[in-house]
Amino acid sequence: MAPVAVLRLAPGRDRSLRHRHPWIFSGAVARVEGAPAAGATVEVRAHDGSVLALAAYSPRSQIRARVWSFEPATVDAAFLGERVRRAVAARAAMLDARHSGCRLVHGESDGLPGVIADRYGDTVVLQLLAAGADAWREVIADALVAHTGAACVVERSDAEVRALEGLDPRSGVLRGSLREPVTFVEDGIAYEVDVLHGQKTGFYLDQRDNRRLVRERARGAEVLNAFCYTGGFSLAALAGRASSALSIDSSAEALALARTNLARNPALSGSAHWQEGDVFAELRNLRAAGRAFDLVVLDPPKFAPTAKHAPKAARAYKDVNLWALKLLRPGGLLATFSCSGGITADLFQKIVAGAALDAKADAAIVGRMSASADHPVALAFPEGDYLKGLLVRRR
Repeated sequence: MAPVAVLRLAPGRDRSLRHRHPWIFSGAVARVEGAPAAGATVEVRAHDGSVLALAAYSPRSQIRARVWSFEPATVDAAFLGERVRRAVAARAAMLDARHSGCRLVHGESDGLPGVIADRYGDTVVLQLLAAGADAWREVIADALVAHTGAACVVERSDAEVRALEGLDPRSGVLRGSLREPVTFVEDGIAYEVDVLHGQKTGFYLDQRDNRRLVRERARGAEVLNAFCYTGGFSLAALAGRASSALSIDSSAEALALARTNLARNPALSGSAHWQEGDVFAELRNLRAAGRAFDLVVLDPPKFAPTAKHAPKAARAYKDVNLWALKLLRPGGLLATFSCSGGITADLFQKIVAGAALDAKADAAIVGRMSASADHPVALAFPEGDYLKGLLVRRR
């Protein structure tokens, strides 16, 4: 799509673009010259007329445009296909006999704003979260098949964020035919993935390295995995020879798939227990019952999608960490996470510190965790660094 319109910025509003941040907010736009459709490629110019970038236009979003290129280019099928090829090639070393799943495309950090693609064996799951990405849907799907050899591409463009772009939700098989069950292997552990209805694209691939860390620390431990979803951290702990793993989630469907995942790995030792319920209530019940654990994992859902939700989210994070710390034996470890974009790493540490204070738990940070390497963070796009994790030891 050749640029047919110009997005001219207001005076003094070009600094972030000159520092190569890929988002242009509506307040920075002085005027639109032409009549670009949603998803169309526009030329972005500073107030003085200098060309800054080529971007995808989104008239209904507060992020009015997302940059495709800061260099002269033609944004067409060849351009996007090359971006997909580079992203896939960058992950080649992460796929081997013990790992058949990873993120292939990570949005802005791969120069493909609004495009997410995850691989599970021979199935690729695609999310298109912005108007520009959506406009190139067919081209991106074809490029994924061409550069991965995938037998199937499933679309999961059903995230709530699409509504902010004026886009309807959409999901289903986009290329090939879906062979169920969809399975993949991570660190030698087999998982089944619900690619059509599961959370995100069906699995939390971003926790790959952190599951390995839990596996390494789990030997002989009684483990509690709260917000367990389909059991990723639980199976990792059992693979690390935990003595037991109690896993809690509010979703009966997720727990059913977690049990299936355990059954796929008969070599895993230790006892596994699955409990359906509200995590906040269940942690209190465990405390009242006098339970204690050597290793607790907290991987809750996104409590604060934006900064305006941070105060309410902070209370939720503090509450759940407080009860987790109360359930932790002296010398035990808490692996606690926030995937909320509205909660900074500094704020998250302060929240956990406040929880420890209220729990009367003397504790120390012994490790910091983030998303695995298939979820890169562009230096000019710190918003991509969404997953924060702390490994805390109770003294």
